[in-house]
Amino acid sequence: MSWLFLLLALAAFAVAFKTSSVALATICLLVALGLLVAWVMGLLAQRVGNSTRDDALMLDPQELRRLREQAEARRAAASAPSEPPAA
Repeated sequence: MSWLFLLLALAAFAVAFKTSSVALATICLLVALGLLVAWVMGLLAQRVGNSTRDDALMLDPQELRRLREQAEARRAAASAPSEPPAA
């Protein structure tokens, strides 16, 4: 859809350069400027949309709590003093 804005902006520029009416040229240049801004905003929206993470990959609070508990258990097991071997 954003590429359509670019094509329409180019068409508005062409009309602005071909016309002999100052009023029509001004209107076409303003329309072309608006369409170019819409085109750039569309490209930025696509780029942001493509770079967002999938919601399904996000952790829910219960899963996050479970992972924290596992990490704490591992840390406690690693820092617990090991018993000396029996002689």
